[in-house]
Formats: sequence, structure tokens, C-alpha cells
Amino acid sequence: MSLDNRADELIFFVNGRKVIEKNADPEQTLLFYLRKKLYLTGTKYGCGGGGCGACTVMISRYDHLTQKIQHFSAVSCLVPVCMLHGMAVTTVEGVGSTKSQIHPVQERIAKAHGSQCGFCTPGMVMSMYTLLRNNPEPSTEELLEALSGNLCRCTGYRPIIAGYKTFCKDSCCLKKDGDCCMNKVNNSSLSSDQITEGTCTELFKANEFMPLDSTQELIFPPELILMAQQQEKRKMFFSGERITWISPVHLEELLELKANYPKAPLVAGNTNVGPDMKFKGVFHPVIISPTRVQALNSISQTEKGMSFGSACTLSFVKDILQEALLKIPRQEAKAFQVLFQQLKSLGGKQIRNMASLGGNIISASPTSDLNPILAASKCNLNVSSKDGTRQIALNEDFFLGYGKTSMKPNEVLVSIDVPNSEKWEFISAFRQAPRQDNAFAVVNAGMRVVFKEESNIISQCNIFYGGTGPTTVGARKTCQQLIGRTWDEDMLSTACRLILDEISLPATAPGGMVEFRRTLIISFFFKFYLQVLQELKQMGVPDDKIPQNYLSATEDFPQGSIESKQIFQDISWNQSAQDLLGHPLMHQSAIKQATGEAMYCDDIRSMDGELHLVMVTSTRPHASIVSIDKMEALKMPGVVTIVTADDVPGSNVMPYLQDETVFAENKVTCVGEIICAVVAETVTQAKRAARAMKITYHDLKPVIITPEDAIEKQSFYSARRKLERGNVDEAFKTADHVFEGHMHVGGQEHFYLETQSVIVIPKGEDKEMDVYVTSQHPRFAQESVALVMGTHCNKIMCHVKRVGGAFGGKIIKPGKLASITAVAAYKTGRPVRCVLERGDDMLITGGRQPFLGKYKVGFMNDGRIISADVIYYSNAGNTLDESDLVIEKAILQADNAYSIPNFRCAGFVCKTNLPSNTAFRGFGVPEGLLITEYLVNEVAMRSGIPPEKIREMNMYKEKHIKLFKQEYNPNLLLRSWEECLEKSSFYQQKAAIAEFNNQNRWRKRGIAIIPLSYGVGFPYGFLNQAAALIHIYKDGSVLVTHGGIEMGQGIHTKMMQIVSRELKIPLSYIHISDTSTKTVPNTIESAASFATDVNGMAVKAACRTLRERLDPIISENPKKSWEEWVDEAFMKRISLSATGYFRGWNTYMDWEKSEGFPYTYYMHGACCSVVEIDCLTGGHRNLRTDIIIDAGIPLNPAVDIGQIEGAFTQGVGLYTMEELKYSPEGVLFTRGPAQYKIPAPSDVPQKFNVYLLSGSKNPKALYSSKGLGEPVLFLGCSVFYAIMDAIAAARKDSGITGHFTLYSPATCERIRMACVDQFTQQIPRDKPDSYVPWSVLV
Repeated sequence: MSLDNRADELIFFVNGRKVIEKNADPEQTLLFYLRKKLYLTGTKYGCGGGGCGACTVMISRYDHLTQKIQHFSAVSCLVPVCMLHGMAVTTVEGVGSTKSQIHPVQERIAKAHGSQCGFCTPGMVMSMYTLLRNNPEPSTEELLEALSGNLCRCTGYRPIIAGYKTFCKDSCCLKKDGDCCMNKVNNSSLSSDQITEGTCTELFKANEFMPLDSTQELIFPPELILMAQQQEKRKMFFSGERITWISPVHLEELLELKANYPKAPLVAGNTNVGPDMKFKGVFHPVIISPTRVQALNSISQTEKGMSFGSACTLSFVKDILQEALLKIPRQEAKAFQVLFQQLKSLGGKQIRNMASLGGNIISASPTSDLNPILAASKCNLNVSSKDGTRQIALNEDFFLGYGKTSMKPNEVLVSIDVPNSEKWEFISAFRQAPRQDNAFAVVNAGMRVVFKEESNIISQCNIFYGGTGPTTVGARKTCQQLIGRTWDEDMLSTACRLILDEISLPATAPGGMVEFRRTLIISFFFKFYLQVLQELKQMGVPDDKIPQNYLSATEDFPQGSIESKQIFQDISWNQSAQDLLGHPLMHQSAIKQATGEAMYCDDIRSMDGELHLVMVTSTRPHASIVSIDKMEALKMPGVVTIVTADDVPGSNVMPYLQDETVFAENKVTCVGEIICAVVAETVTQAKRAARAMKITYHDLKPVIITPEDAIEKQSFYSARRKLERGNVDEAFKTADHVFEGHMHVGGQEHFYLETQSVIVIPKGEDKEMDVYVTSQHPRFAQESVALVMGTHCNKIMCHVKRVGGAFGGKIIKPGKLASITAVAAYKTGRPVRCVLERGDDMLITGGRQPFLGKYKVGFMNDGRIISADVIYYSNAGNTLDESDLVIEKAILQADNAYSIPNFRCAGFVCKTNLPSNTAFRGFGVPEGLLITEYLVNEVAMRSGIPPEKIREMNMYKEKHIKLFKQEYNPNLLLRSWEECLEKSSFYQQKAAIAEFNNQNRWRKRGIAIIPLSYGVGFPYGFLNQAAALIHIYKDGSVLVTHGGIEMGQGIHTKMMQIVSRELKIPLSYIHISDTSTKTVPNTIESAASFATDVNGMAVKAACRTLRERLDPIISENPKKSWEEWVDEAFMKRISLSATGYFRGWNTYMDWEKSEGFPYTYYMHGACCSVVEIDCLTGGHRNLRTDIIIDAGIPLNPAVDIGQIEGAFTQGVGLYTMEELKYSPEGVLFTRGPAQYKIPAPSDVPQKFNVYLLSGSKNPKALYSSKGLGEPVLFLGCSVFYAIMDAIAAARKDSGITGHFTLYSPATCERIRMACVDQFTQQIPRDKPDSYVPWSVLV
């Protein structure tokens, strides 16, 4: 059968407006269509794989059978535009705007301070909006479920949840006094003196929010209802350049199509085929969409069970199951209950709304959460073809391999039959993932057992696993041998041995974590064993008595509403009402960010003749380039040119970075190094051509990947840095105890939601260019482009409106990307746009340096540490970048809060064949201080003295000299520590945890309290300068420009507050447009928590200059208005424009003399965290966190608390879940949110309290404030050490005490394997040198 050449019109609505697309391209996603065809840029590109939620929209459709309108959230990056016929799409622009009226869902996230960089905000808005369209008064559980598919890197989620909880029916908000329930102070948990006069607990006023009015929502287009009711249903065709999309209506049509195109995939939700086509390059010339075939979309119930159409979405299945469970007798509903529970955590809400049940089965994915349950439950598949129908048992024979099943190519899965359970049948499902929500399981399982009536004798058994092979696997032999056995400990022991023999994982298995996965296999069975024992007991069957402390092993982690409080200092009683410094003001762009009107780099409209650039990177870690074959790529449609080092008109070496080239020349030194770039008319054409590039290599030796490799080969960038206090070696001789150890701290991906983006517009003469770039450091980007172009900086103007998250990753790297794009723009004479795909961004731009710390420590019997020798090895990658500054800062801060009299710290920067790592929030301090705390913790474990006592006794107690001979006053450190002990009820909690641990063998809780002393700013004076330019226009409005970059930290908001105070004018008069090298030259990077300090000083200086000019006029006419004073100044020819300059403090560091004054001031804090771990799976839940921060007098408490919560959450990610995985050859495996997990909403502590230390002042900084965006990240390690505390309790139950090794991050794998027990000891172990591991520790 030949394809029908005609193409149907695609008709759908967007924000109430009809769209008729005559040439719908099946390869085009809704995200692309919205952004590039309809110019609705509020919907953001974050990852392209459905894993971040930034592109969330609401899709609505009319069901003509139920005559109901259905609303569901979806990730538009996975929705083929062809799928939308007859549907209505609502984007963030359609919800509300500043031009008309904002919607309550936009208002509340903004005013509750839930939008910082703002890039994730439209997606959050759309997820919540969809929930409210379906349920105007949701529960908190439904709220958290709605947001489970959305990621935020800035806020830590707490303020987002707080704002949206005001909609919930179980919230007190808007019902009593208007104070948000998440801001309520729970006095029962506080001592009487904790709420003191002059403190505030309210960051926003919920009673001022607009009410939700469902009558004001966009109506579903009546035309679409008529289409659904009246239009004849017929098969539809959409043909693109390469692919034809066919959408049949009847099952017969579908079977005919499958007979004619047996290789064509059936696409219902595109959550499997779409990512394969995008990320793996899979190509399908024909795609069949069965979503309109009723037979595949129906659900029915019979006496034997339920039948689910294969195209039913997972959300639809879940909702139907929820209703059915209320009606079906419990003993018949066991399979349905387990399936329902598993669906609650499968993917994010948006994915469940799109993905189909049949697609999940047919994909035969090794990590499918549903297939093990369905197989264990003895489900049957109903399949059809033109040849007839048949029923297939869903078991191990159905799954043939990765992506392969026993179905014939021409067969279609029509429905899935799930049988009712029986009285003596028990079914359970298990999964363990790197993150609780929206994460593929490491291992999952479905288990079923049937007993002879009134007994515990096994008559049937089914055990299936995912994550242990290329597809779902069954333990058939084991199950056969268990039949007839009694359900007791002997059976358990036999079953574990048999399962391990049958489900065999080779040491080199893809995905790694082999010993962990082996352990989970039998740990899950033990959980099943306990669950069944409990149920048998309830049914009156005598059995082995279950120890009482085993029972919690079968329970889920405690789930509850997130409670929080934020306590900060009130403004002074005599502060002017117009003076808004110190008030918790909303981020000045928050409303625009919530409506999608805030502009980011890639939101700038395409210009005439604009081209697109895609990088071509190395696939070898260390090799010479033999040849670059461009021929095939240049022949491809739309390709304009390919730029290489030969096209660079100036220098191919980056400024200041003499070891880093713009393009690789002659050789490459890492996988991911940029060799050349393809420039084409469209980004799709550029990507295809990039894949067609052929580069020939000759591999070179050595290949250095790990710090241990670098130590062996002595591969370092420069001489080591070192600081020393006292006589370390002599002190070791007098110590009661001396030990040595080491600690690995993993790296971290920045995972800013906005990937690196740049647009370069050549001006046509003198090599002038406008560069729009997502940079924290526009001057460096300017200098980089100028150097590469062989021109001066006065020809290159860099502009930054705002940045969608940065965290240090957009300081150096954007300069290189801008330079490459500039070369392309120069060569073609046309504007060029480069927006990195998420995977390319993660591969190319590096991240936080992994650290290896080696230490030797001497301590006394009473716990006093008298000597410590620490060496840091940082893995810098293939170029130095800022890694020398990173290791310096780590060494400068190495002592943290501890007055160790004899302390030596040295650091080496390892040169390896990994992509170059760069600056990251904290700049090496989070890695270095974790090692310091690790050795302090080890002293506690070895001495038997509680860790908090060891920390306290070794803390600075009085004025002292730091390692670099600067005087240090610890008063605020000690106050922070004492208040944290008090506010957290530390000792009461510790006692309660001890009691809990005594009562629970397989669940343990832990607690840790960590101090922080952090020097703020740069240790080199020239980096502390800043400038500003302020214009007062004749109408009285004020335009402010300064050198800082707005990237979510609220710097523009604070600058406006400063201007408001200094000029004594309302905020409404003040505007900040962007940051540009055209207006403020020679800017310094916005980093090190210092941007507000220095730029604020410059803005303040400019304001005072202007105020001095205006004061005589104001004094003469004090009763006139601001506008009149400005007008009079103009008439008197007084300049209404002023620059402000701040020279900065005279910080310095002399490494030769080991002395200096690197920091103007210190920020202090302390943090207490409580966790609960599952000793059998390694999962953990953050139960409570209390943070005390010495913030000085905050310029804006809402912004500062937002920075604290966001930094802490990013630290929790660093220390507990974010794991970069590299192959032994240096290939990065974790290249997107599917593989790399940052914290999600479910990772917020259930009780999350932040206190700003009262009475703290900082005379050395702006209005006595302090920078705190970076330091608090380190306090996330309180969760790490709480986990260690819980693990120690588990090990104690196994008879193991003393120190144990736990590397960072404390992933579920590391937690489980540290909880040594009979199961970890039972698994087979592979000798480390007997195989090549899948990944290595870098």
C-alpha cells in the first residue's frame, strides 16, 4: 500500500485562538510550534525530554462519549503537533498577563516568593493551573502530585508550595487571619523565648491574594465540541519532510495500517518513541497514532477482573483504579491496589497524563515499573492483527530482550486483562530509585504468592524484576522450587539463595551499581516476606513470630504536609514608611516571570537571515585529529557552512586561559571538546549535519580520568597551594590517637534550567557585534569575542537581560560559546543563534570539581583535635579554567569553625581527560569543608563521643588568628550554634530518635548539627570593584544600570530598594533594563555572594551624587514633588545622570608568605537536620531541617531566605543524590534529567525552618547586610551527616561499631551498602581487578 500523498489540515486552538496548519510536520513538537511559529515564548525549553517540566502546558479535549471536557498537563517538548487535532492548548500567556489581568495562580507564586530566576515558573504555573481547572480546592497531596514533574534549581520549592498551598482545602490560608499556614509558628515546638519582640514570621499576606474565580477561565472552544460531535470520524494523514503521521479511527484501519507498515511504531503519548528519536537518532518514516481508536481507549470490568485499553493513559488508569478500589472487595483488589500505588510514583504528572499503559508494556524497558507487577499478577494481553486475535500471557516468555517482545510485527496490543485476586493470594510491588518522584527505578519488583487455604503452604509463586537485565526478568526456577514450602525463615533463606543464583547480574552490567542491585533483589523479597507474614497473621494463620521492630520495614516513608517557618528581624520602628529596605519585597520580575512575559536570551525573536549553530564535539578522551571530513555535512539541506579553527580571524586561545582554545586544533583532550560547529538555516538541519560529520582520530596515551590516575602520573596544573598553622608533625607525636583516612566528594552539574544560549548580530562594519548571552560575566564574554575576532572591546557589546539560573556555570563557558558563534556570524555575515541542548550543555560545560581528600588526624582522649594534615586533590579536567581559584578558596576556608592548633592544608589541581570543570556555587568550599567535617566526624566515631560534642569543643571560642593570619571573631558563630541547638530542640530530638531506632530494626533515623564560618567575597582586591550608571529623566523616572547580573538572586530588586532609599522615591519610579558592557564597562563577574555588596555600593554612590545635586533645589522648595524638583534641575542645567564607582576592599592573599586579608567579613550559621533511612533499600526522607543564618541586617528578607532555602536544597542534592557518572574512557553518561537527579519537591524537609540571627550587624558592608547566596549550600551536608548517624545505628544492630566509609553523594546505593546486614553479606562479590567497571569514581 502506498502512502496517501494528501495531507489533512490540522485544526486546534491555542489560548482561545484557532490554528489551522496546512503543512503539519510530524517531527515538529508543540514546544517548537509555540515558540517559533506562534511566538509564545513563555513556554520554556529546559531539557527536551520531558524531565524538567519547564515546557508544561495544559491540553484540553472533548470526550464525545462522556460529553465531558478533559484538562491535563503535558510537557510540550514531547507532544507532536500532529497529535493535537481537535484539541485546545493553554499556555502561560493564555492564563493571564500584565497587559490584561494576571491570574491568581500567577499572583500567588510570585507574591509568595516562589520565582527566582523564573525559568521554571511558567511550567509550575501551568501544572498548578491545570490542577485547579480540574479541582478548585485540591488537597496538599494533590498539589505535590501536580508539581512532581516540575524541577526548580533556585528556590528549594518551599515558597512555591507555600504559595500554592493557599488554594488547598486542607490549608488554613485565606480562612482565618490571612497568614499562610506554612508561615505559622508552631509554638508547641518552640521554647517560650524563641518568638521575641522585633521579629517577623510573615513573608507574604495570603489574605491579600485575589480569589480564584472559575467563571473567568478560558472556555473550551465550542467549535471543537461541534467538531467532535458532528464531524465524520476518518483516518487522517500528516506528511512532513521525512515522516508521515497516520491517525486511524477504527480498529480495522489500525490493523490494516500495521499490516502494511509493520515497522511503524504506534505512538500514543510519545514518551518512549519521542526520546528515542531525539536522543538516540532513531528514525521512523511512518508513525501510527492509535489515540482515536476507541477499542484501545476503553476500560471495562467483569466478574474476573478489569480490562484496560492499551492506549489508556497512565493517569486515566490510575483514576479508574482509585474509583474501583472503593467498590471492589479488598481480597479481590490486591493487584489493582498494587498497580495503583505504583502508578502514583511513576514519572511526573505530565508524563502519566501522556504515556499509555500499552506503550509501557510494549517498550519492554528494563526499568518499567508496571511490567513486573502485571507479570506477577498473571495478566493477559489481547492482541490483534489482520490474521485474527490471540491472547498472550504476560510473563518472562513475552519479554525477549531490550525493546523486544514475542508479539509479531503486524500485531497490535488492544487491551490488558488484570484478574481479580483471591483470598489466599498476596501481591506486592517494590521499587528503589535515585529520587522519590519522577525517576526511573534502579531495581523494581512485582511479587505474588498464593497459599493453600487456611495455611502458609505455597501453592503458586511469581517473582519478576526490572533493572536486573535487558528487560523484565522472572525467577521462574526459584518459584517452582518454592511451591509446597512453608512461608518461614527457612523458606526465606532458600529463596534468597535461589533468586541470586537465577537473577544473575554480571559485574560489567550497564548502569553499574551491580552489588547494590543484587542486594535489592533479595532485600525486596525480604520485604515481601514480612508483608505476607503480617497479612497471614491477620487472617489467623499461625506462623513464625515477627519481631515487633521488624514491622516498619514494610511501611512507606512518612508523607505529610510540608510545615515551615521563616523568622527574621523586623525593620526599625523609626524607618520611613517610604524606605523599603528590610521589607520582604517580591522579586521585581516575579509577576512577569509567572506570566511568561519575562524575556530570556532565546526568547528574542529571530531576525531576518538568522542562522543556527550546533557544536561538533570529540568522541575521544585523548587523541590527535587525523582528519575532519565536512563533505557529507555540507551537502545536506540548509547547511551554510562549518566553522573550525581555520576560520578564526584573531586568536584561537581564550583570554587569561592560555591552555584553552576556542576550537580544538590538532588534538583533543577530552570527550566533549569542541572541534567545529555546523551553521545552517534551521537548528534541525544543523543537528542532522553535525551527526554527519566524520572525524578521524589517532588515540594517544595516557588517558587520565581520576585523581588517583593524576597522582600516579603526577599530572597537575601548578605547584600545590598550602597553608599551615602550628607544628603539625610534632603535634602528632603528642596525640593520644592518630589515624589516616580519605574521602571522595563527587562533582555536580549546575543544571541551570536555561541552557547556555547566545545570539550574535554582526553590525556590518569594523567587526562590530552585538552579543546577547546568558552570562554572569559579560566583560569576559566581550573580551573573549574581541580576542577571537582580532578587534577591540569597544566594537563588541554584550547584553544580558536576565539569566535563567547560573550558579557559577555561566562565568567562563559563555565566553567560549559566544566566541564560536561570533566566528560563525563573521564568516556568514548573518545573525547566528546557538542554544545548547541539555545533553550538550552537560557534556561541554563541565561542573563542580570532584575532590579527593586525604587526611591524617591526631586527637586526645577527651576529643580535642590537636593536629590535622589535609590534602585536597581536585579534578579540574582538561583545562585549568577557574580551578586554581577553586582550590585556593577551599584551602582558605578549610578550618571552617574549628580552632585546631596545628593544621596544615594543601591542594593539588589534577589535570585529567575530562571536560574542564569550572566555578560552582561555593567555589570549592562545599567540597573542602565536607572533608573537614568528615574527619571531625571520624574523631567522634573513634572516640565514642557524640559528634556535636566534638564539634563544639573544637570550635573557635574567642578571637583567634585564621590559617592565613587574619584575625577572626567567632561571637556570631557561637550564637548561631547555640540558637540552632535551641530552635531545633536538638537534644529532645536526639532522645526521640534513639527511642525510634530501638523500636525499628530496618528503619533508622539520624540527626546532625553542622556549624558554618564562611569568608565572603574574593581574596583579590581588583575583583571587588563595581560601577553603576543612573539616569533621571525629565518626567522623574529613573533608569538604573549596574554591573551585576540578575540570575534569580534578586540583585535588581535590591538595587531598586537602594535607589528608593537614597533618592527617597517610590519603587514605581525606578527601572532596570539590562546589564550591558555598552553602559557599564569593565564589569566584574556576579559571583561569590558579593555582587549585591559591590554593585550596591556603586549604585549608592551614584544616587548620593545625584541627591547632592538635587538637595539645594529640594531645600529651597521642600513641599514640591519629585517631578517638580527634577524639572527644575533640568531647567537649571544640572546633570541628572551620574556614575557610581566602588573601589572595593583591599583584600589580598600572599601564598608565598601564607598570609593575607582575603575576606572583608564572615557569614556564620548552623544547621540541624533529621532524616529517616530505609536500611533495606537505601532510600531516605528528609524529616526536618532548622537553619540559623547570620545575615546581618537583610536588605530584603524574602530574597535572602529564598537564597538560603535554594542553596540548602542544592547542597542536599550535592551531598545526597546528584551523581555524575563517567565511563573508564571519560564518557559522561549522565546527560539529562533522566539520568541526573536534582532534588524534587518531595525532597523538601517535612519541617523546614529558617531563622535569621537577630542583632547581627556588619559595618563593613552595604547597610550592615551580608552576602549569603553561596555559603548556605554547604549546610546541606547536615543531611549527609544525619544519614551517617542513621547508618551507624543500623550497623550497630548488625554488631558493627566504629568508623565506616561513606563517600559523597550519599546515594541510595551507598546508604544501602553501608547498612551491612545478612543480605549485603549474602550477595556474590566480584574482585575489583577482575573486570572493567561500567563507571568510575572521578
